[in-house]
Amino acid sequence: MTIKIASDTMRPHGSGMRNPILNTDSYKLSHYLQYPPGTRAVSAYVEARKGGDMDHVLFFGLQMFLLDYLTERVTAADIDEAESITIAHGLPFNRDGWERIVKKHRGHLPLKIEALPEGSVVPAGIPLVQVRTTDPQLFWLATYIETALLRAIWYPSTVATVSWGVKQTIRDALEKSAEPDVARAVLPFTLHDFGARGTTSFEQAGIGGLAHLVNFMGTDTLTALSYARAFYDEPMAGFSIPAAEHSTMTAWGEEGEPEAFRNMLRRFGGPGKLVAVVSDSYDIYRAVRQTWGDTLKEEVRQMGGTVVVRPDSGDPTVVPIDVIDMLGEAYGFTINAKGYKVLDPAVRVIQGDGVNPESIKVILERLLAKGWSAENIAFGMGAALLQKVNRDTLRFAMKANAREDASGQWHDLAKSPKTDPGKASKAGRLAVFRDKDGAYGWCRREDLGSRENLLKPVWRDGELLHRTTLADVRALAEESSMSRAA
Repeated sequence: MTIKIASDTMRPHGSGMRNPILNTDSYKLSHYLQYPPGTRAVSAYVEARKGGDMDHVLFFGLQMFLLDYLTERVTAADIDEAESITIAHGLPFNRDGWERIVKKHRGHLPLKIEALPEGSVVPAGIPLVQVRTTDPQLFWLATYIETALLRAIWYPSTVATVSWGVKQTIRDALEKSAEPDVARAVLPFTLHDFGARGTTSFEQAGIGGLAHLVNFMGTDTLTALSYARAFYDEPMAGFSIPAAEHSTMTAWGEEGEPEAFRNMLRRFGGPGKLVAVVSDSYDIYRAVRQTWGDTLKEEVRQMGGTVVVRPDSGDPTVVPIDVIDMLGEAYGFTINAKGYKVLDPAVRVIQGDGVNPESIKVILERLLAKGWSAENIAFGMGAALLQKVNRDTLRFAMKANAREDASGQWHDLAKSPKTDPGKASKAGRLAVFRDKDGAYGWCRREDLGSRENLLKPVWRDGELLHRTTLADVRALAEESSMSRAA
């Protein structure tokens, strides 16, 4: 049974919290008076426009919005509250329209939403979602929900895309320097989510953290696990290991650091187990050479598991490689079939400071240049994963593309600003297809011909038409990764 994060009984009325009518921008409140007379329906679409930081986008997150927000019904109390706020705010209020939603549609927004399958990795400029109204008297709703719908799509899709891009970087390094079975086994755990504390809210941590888990299996963002259960039917989406922080290490004092490390081994070590120990509280080089490389070396070997040493300061493109060199001197290494050095299984390294897509590339390039396999290191990414993104990272936008008049005819809607051609929008109701070579394309719906429209109905008038699982999303995203590699 699916967990419901929010419900009408949990939503506090009288405070503006979770009122669906107020989940928009102020200027949208007057738009119902601005469309041409006789308008019966409006269509709009969402895309990541070309020119962003990446030329592809991994589409993810719509189902969370549908289940968490669009399932909530508008109530008479919502209308009263929204009217009071709107009038005092200086804008007109469409009471008749919202009362029709309550009385005729039982509080559900009369909308039809089509979307690509979540997990699709498509070129920038391909429509991801298309929405249209289903009640001729409520035609204005398609663009009224832009604020909420676009926000619900751009953020998780951008995080998922950043994470996916890093996965390709690490995959390339592993394919070059690690044996195939090892590369397949370690890849899902090479980028760990350290970002929860850097987000702005519990909700953002859950949404962004889950977006990362489309690509990887390592996380310290517990909220993401709850969101995976609630919205994508995944009992356990990610994993972690016992790990030290500076407070638990410095509590022993500088002279007691070896005992702090030994305590980690005795508390959490054992055959087949992993334990991560932050080791830069005082001097990372001394800690690796003297403590891990000498004082505790035999205990580490006898543990039968793996100590993951974490440097957490200094130049992130230099220090972790130095640490791997020092661990290689102390514990030895083997040469794999690809001709790269692999540390003794008793030790590995994770870098969690200064980690972003660019620094990961530099670290891996330098690591391989020194003859070390990429399997020796993992990464923890925080703010760069969940927080250092915005709507313009991938140039997300939602634009109206068609209007139906009183006679049932559809008319193109589009913008084409001469001062910025890159902001031109698509005209007409849209379809997305793949050609015989598998490449994605888009066209007007009437030009689709015999090709399959990949924009499938997922929502209509308060009902989820198709429910996807995280396993489905992961499989599709991985399929795109393998197609890229081929």
